[in-house]
Amino acid sequence: MTATVKYDEVEAGQEIPAAEYRVRRVNLVMYAGASGDFNPIHWNERFAKAVGLPDVIAHGMYTMAQGGRFVTDWAGDPAAVVDYGVRFSSMVVVPDDDEGTTITVSGVVEEKLGDKRVVVGLTARADDAKVLSRARAVVQLA
Repeated sequence: MTATVKYDEVEAGQEIPAAEYRVRRVNLVMYAGASGDFNPIHWNERFAKAVGLPDVIAHGMYTMAQGGRFVTDWAGDPAAVVDYGVRFSSMVVVPDDDEGTTITVSGVVEEKLGDKRVVVGLTARADDAKVLSRARAVVQLA
């Protein structure tokens, strides 16, 4: 595959519209199975509260993956992301109900590099808290 976004059609400062990703407890259980991270703070409310958390929280890497998903959906090709990094700044609390919570991710093209690459800065929020900071991706465009 090749990225569908063309380098010549983006500019520094260009905003990428936000996307919302619903997170329910079942998503955390599926992620635990895929990643092998079965820490009970990600699925057991009683345990999470016993260790001082407000409730079950999403895996940090699950949260990071939603940012990556946002970038690959925008670029049109998962292989277009050549570098990606974040810092975790807040927990994503996932209540035990039918709604769960929502991670909202938006982005901005921060810089155009050579070789048809751009730097995309991301903002990820859940429950009015910024959950990822210093989130940046380098993306190879068409």
